[in-house]
Amino acid sequence: MAYLASIHKPSSIRHALTLVFFDAEEECLVVAKSNHLDFYQWTGNRITLRHTESIFGRVTMLQKIRPESSQTDHLLVGTDGYFYFTVSWDSQDRALKTEKKYVDLTDSAARETQTGEKCLVDPTGHLVVLELFEGVITVVPIFHKTKGRRKVEDWGNIGDPVPVRIPELFVRSMCFLHGSDTPKLALLWEDGHQHLHVTVKEVSFLTPGYANPVLKDTDTIAAKLEDRGASHLIPVPEPVRGLIVLGESFVMYFGDEKREPCTTALAEATVFVAWVALSDTTYLLADDYGNLHRLELKVLRGNVLDSMTVQVIGTTSRATCLLKITEDCIFVGSHQGHSQVITLGSSPGSLEVLQTFSNIAPILDFAVMDLGTRASDSHLNEYSSGQARIITGSGAYQDGSLKSVCSGVGLEDRGILGEIGGIQRLFSLRSSESKKKVDTLLASLLEDTRIFHFGSDGDAEELDQFCGFTMGESTLVAAEVPSGRLVQITPSSVTLNDMESGTVVTRWEPPDGQKITNASASQTAILLAVGGVRLVRLSIGLELAMLEETPPRDERQIACVAVSDRLDDVGFVGAWADGSISVVRLDTLQAVHTAIPGEAGGASVPRGLLLAQVLVDQHPTLFVAMADGTVVTYAIDPTTKSISGKKTIVLGTQEAKLQPLPRANGLVNVFASCEHPNLIYGSEGRLVYSAVTTREAVSVCDFDADAYGGSIAVATSDELKIAEIDEERRTHVRNLHIGETVRRVAYSAELKCFALGTIHRKFEKGVESIKSHVKLVDGVLFEVLATYGLNDDELVESAIRAELIDSRKDIVEAFVVGTSYVDDDGRNESMRGRILVFEVDEDRNLRVVTQLATKGSCRCLAMVEGKLVAALTKTVCRSDRIRRDAYTHANGQVVVFSLQYKGARPSLVKLASYRTSTAPIDLAVTGKLIAVADLMKSLSIVQYKAGQDGLSDTMVEVARHHHTAWATAVAHVADDTYLESDAEGNLMVLHRNRDGMSPEDQVRLEVTSEMLLGEMVNRIRRIDVTFSGNATVIPRAFLATAEGSIYLFALISPKKQDLLMRLQTSIAENVESPGHMSFARFRAFKNAMRDADEPWRFVDGDLIERFLDCTEELQKTIVAGLDMDVDAVRTMVEQLKRLR
Repeated sequence: MAYLASIHKPSSIRHALTLVFFDAEEECLVVAKSNHLDFYQWTGNRITLRHTESIFGRVTMLQKIRPESSQTDHLLVGTDGYFYFTVSWDSQDRALKTEKKYVDLTDSAARETQTGEKCLVDPTGHLVVLELFEGVITVVPIFHKTKGRRKVEDWGNIGDPVPVRIPELFVRSMCFLHGSDTPKLALLWEDGHQHLHVTVKEVSFLTPGYANPVLKDTDTIAAKLEDRGASHLIPVPEPVRGLIVLGESFVMYFGDEKREPCTTALAEATVFVAWVALSDTTYLLADDYGNLHRLELKVLRGNVLDSMTVQVIGTTSRATCLLKITEDCIFVGSHQGHSQVITLGSSPGSLEVLQTFSNIAPILDFAVMDLGTRASDSHLNEYSSGQARIITGSGAYQDGSLKSVCSGVGLEDRGILGEIGGIQRLFSLRSSESKKKVDTLLASLLEDTRIFHFGSDGDAEELDQFCGFTMGESTLVAAEVPSGRLVQITPSSVTLNDMESGTVVTRWEPPDGQKITNASASQTAILLAVGGVRLVRLSIGLELAMLEETPPRDERQIACVAVSDRLDDVGFVGAWADGSISVVRLDTLQAVHTAIPGEAGGASVPRGLLLAQVLVDQHPTLFVAMADGTVVTYAIDPTTKSISGKKTIVLGTQEAKLQPLPRANGLVNVFASCEHPNLIYGSEGRLVYSAVTTREAVSVCDFDADAYGGSIAVATSDELKIAEIDEERRTHVRNLHIGETVRRVAYSAELKCFALGTIHRKFEKGVESIKSHVKLVDGVLFEVLATYGLNDDELVESAIRAELIDSRKDIVEAFVVGTSYVDDDGRNESMRGRILVFEVDEDRNLRVVTQLATKGSCRCLAMVEGKLVAALTKTVCRSDRIRRDAYTHANGQVVVFSLQYKGARPSLVKLASYRTSTAPIDLAVTGKLIAVADLMKSLSIVQYKAGQDGLSDTMVEVARHHHTAWATAVAHVADDTYLESDAEGNLMVLHRNRDGMSPEDQVRLEVTSEMLLGEMVNRIRRIDVTFSGNATVIPRAFLATAEGSIYLFALISPKKQDLLMRLQTSIAENVESPGHMSFARFRAFKNAMRDADEPWRFVDGDLIERFLDCTEELQKTIVAGLDMDVDAVRTMVEQLKRLR
């Protein structure tokens, strides 16, 4: 059973809209990112996110309507399942409110439109039209005030949709014309001979009450266009009125039938992709190459158009939509580049970018660079989301880039003090009471203490002495206390030191030479464990005073202690013997409450305690770090001092050190130092555990110095540094702009560099040309080291890192690249390609070791048994002169090559081959088994067998999935188990049953899980991690999509499968989605052959995590019938959320 959760949400913007939504005084911006709606408001000179919502469907269109009874707009949303609904903003509940439930407009007999779904609202406000299928216009009436026939609340709402047939099948663009009492719809359409036409149809109703709509041709505009590249229609409002057609080489204006068309030739041919009106006579146009053009209409007296001018004014990301936010600011939404907010000047080139929204879509390929270590490619550490560094090839053409994506709490180095190993604890202090900020850093080592003083310029100096501190011992606690005093606690003594005089005011030492084993200090009290068995409390004033002491009790050996200014009359003690924690009164040192944080019968004991105010308007939280790597939290009632609300989470295998980090709002974050450091913070009334983007942190402390404001000090196993840390989890994206499509990415951990296969597009004098390159990029500095240009008309298809044997029989790192050519001899078109083997020399340049010409394009590469596997495709297009049609045939094969040497000259020698059904798309190799994802015929498993006794090597098919699936990627995720994605956005888990009842069963790949993701997956990468035996899910792969999403795929533990499935069903039934759409239908497998009713044995992690956002009453309703209570389910879901 499978589990899927998003690591990076979709970032591609294909649809956006401005509307009056939250209140009647201000417009907002709504953007659609796959199945997410983000609402932004304009504040100052930037837009800020106000609300975000997930829906059960991928958004395909956005439009707005204004009911007569409403002061704000309603948002019309269309989804990929042909479901449509309208929502408004409920200001009282601060949530979206569904106004009109969805209507299924699916027409099984019609063919989907090839130019994208379209939705328009008539300027007169009478109707909405949709184009979903070829030759069909769906008319949706908008009700208006009539004589007693409609209720007031119906005025302005939409009615039931009615499909109307039209003869125009291939509609490129359409728009409503202005200035007509009857709605007039203009169509730009293509006929069967690929000629373009502009036609205007009048929309009317045969019967009153908005029933029986008809579309009839008019003579307003009827023209045949010479430019076959025309793509958009722009309606021109009054007083000019008319229609503008955007072509590749011209811009044409049509008035009514009495006016001659006005045509303006473009200075250079281009392809327009979006437009927005700046005024009634000025328009902004975006083309496919990222250029912005200003179109201006020159109008004479009498509102007659005289001429048009088109001028390039600047360059942005390639736009998918343009929206006017204010008079001077434009929103540029982009699918293949960063979305931007820009401001326009009056002269060309005066464009200025005010705000940029990061976008990593489309992800064409990616590599997993880090899973907690950069030492090797064998990722065997326990998985933590903040440790996963994913390198993506994102964007396209001029927007192409290489991006480093890491999700977690960011930790950025600001300065390194030096290589200092063995640091156990860190403390920040002021050297004088007159100082406003800390300026001294104390580092406690195993046998001594080192102190560093920082100047206002950030320079650090190590001190031989400081305020009478003991330097020859490790320091357990160092803290500031009132009256300009400092406290230092070492294993042998407690000293109270004066800042100004730098002397020891008073000293307390344990009797009989005993050692202090644990200590904690607040502003008024010190709690000590002496000899591990005696509890001592000291009072802090002008001097130290011992107020209370407990007799030694061997059976109650003290494991840890804590006091806090948050509750100054109690302390906390952890015991070795029974693993208990106790709340003790500081005046008597007697326990008032006791709890067992570990599991019943377990051997784990508490090793660290911390009381902190992490959550707003809630009780303080007591954190208990257990010896087995778990962290247990309790809520402490300040009045009764009672302990409640136990929650447990596993952070590692060893105890975590807990250090408080103050926040600006008076709350505290908790840094947990363990195998994978975590930051614990409060969000939406609950604790959030998020991995920190650093490999190691032994100890940290707050260090808000003059030169390092808002920083922390971090000690690792071998160095001490100053760093900046985020207050909560974020997605961190590091960008290397390439300016070319990064089609393939391969990473070598040994060489610490990437090999990129890129495609550069150039457009000059109306001619477009492309050129492919292989680039070497430094994995640390993130900069291009070398570039190798491929031949003209050669495309890079694949790239991998490989270990090959050189002429000296040594294993060397290499990059292997596969390419393709397109040959056109006028009669047929066939594909051929090359395989190139590169090595990186001492100067970090690329050098070709050998190359091999292939008869087909090399679509993908892999390694099996130290040999190279290439998937080759030969596509032949032939024309039938008698039948006057063309057909394409693909011949594919998987070939195994060996790198062999004749003297010092290497060459690739073919060893074995396997012919595929159509064209191989992706390969996944495990041992001797090769999983081949086919273009049309899903997945087959091939076994490579080396020849013996003089026989040739062979490749034998051992299993196959006997269903049609247009595969896009595949990965091996478990024994005989594969994850496959298809072009329609589905995911399938396929399993080979070697113990089947019959030979046919043993070679058949069976579907064990399936669901509709709704996004096309371009690449799946397997990850290998270790997990504890009681883990709920085991991560197995990352997936990257064309929409910029990155998902974590995991297999569910058999013990948790039924629980998670029932929990998913219960959440889907009780959590409402905008439009009241069905989760089961949203995630149900869907392709041209089959349409399922619900996902099968697949759990949507994003839906599971919505349990944490539910109210407590709703949570109780959801868990009713499950074998776990609310707290247990909440703890499990929080652990699942940490995975991403």
